[in-house]
Amino acid sequence: MPGSKAGARFFGPDVFRFLRELERNNNREWFQRNKERFETEVKAPALRFIEAMGPRLARLSPHVVADPRPVGGSLYRIYRDIRFSKDKSPYKTWVGIHFAHERETSEVNLPGFAFVIYPGECGVSSGIWHPSPPSLKRIRDAIVASPGAWASVLGKGVKILGESYVRVPAGYDPNHRYADDLRRKDFYARRPLSDRAIVSASLGTEFEAACRELNPLNQFLARALAVPW
Repeated sequence: MPGSKAGARFFGPDVFRFLRELERNNNREWFQRNKERFETEVKAPALRFIEAMGPRLARLSPHVVADPRPVGGSLYRIYRDIRFSKDKSPYKTWVGIHFAHERETSEVNLPGFAFVIYPGECGVSSGIWHPSPPSLKRIRDAIVASPGAWASVLGKGVKILGESYVRVPAGYDPNHRYADDLRRKDFYARRPLSDRAIVSASLGTEFEAACRELNPLNQFLARALAVPW
């Protein structure tokens, strides 16, 4: 399959050209006229990438799913949910891929990897965005119970991102060594990738390397949430 061999390119410069044009023409009429471009320049390469990354991610965790189905798989839909949004633009102007944990559901967020292609802001991320309150408590409890393990994650250069509460939640020491982390609402980290990397033959290797660098966070979160990794 083209794009699935080691060293082969998945995406060409056309992916960025399409996304830039879509951002300027975010309407149904333009998209319908250019839908064939979307299918060949964006969607098909993304599905090939997902399929090819499956074995690579399995080296980091056999519980991460790389699902190349066109619908209902790892590739996010291009269509925005505008029901409750003031912005009625119908299409996402970025490509999103989520390599989710096999046990993740619509109610339970679990550690995984995400890959985003957007001109000038491409990157790989790991961790959990907006974990449920019970999950958030388990993560905080794990930081308190195993500060050394948490220090090991941070010591490997993993910078935690996301929103935080103003104060340390009740029940936790506001003077704790990791009080700033106990205030967090999110536990994810990111590694940027250049636009040049996206269209290069080394994308698969660079993606895997970024995931490997970010994997200590997923490992810690999985232990905290008592799911296999």
